[in-house]
Amino acid sequence: MNKYEIPFLTAAIRAFGQRFAMSLQDSFHYLHEHKGLAFLIEFYDVEHLQSMEETVDDLLVICQKHGGTLA
Repeated sequence: MNKYEIPFLTAAIRAFGQRFAMSLQDSFHYLHEHKGLAFLIEFYDVEHLQSMEETVDDLLVICQKHGGTLA
């Protein structure tokens, strides 16, 4: 992991939580449980080039594919 990935992950977790009115901790647990964090780490090279809104949209799709129920 490079020094830019951790701030990006933190920002994405925070943005996801804000969209769905979740605490930072709840957002982290949801994304971890439904493979969103693994997706962000694997596809950092693409995701960090998008807007945070697009990243949150992508996370929502990935989490739904892995049993997430947020919409």
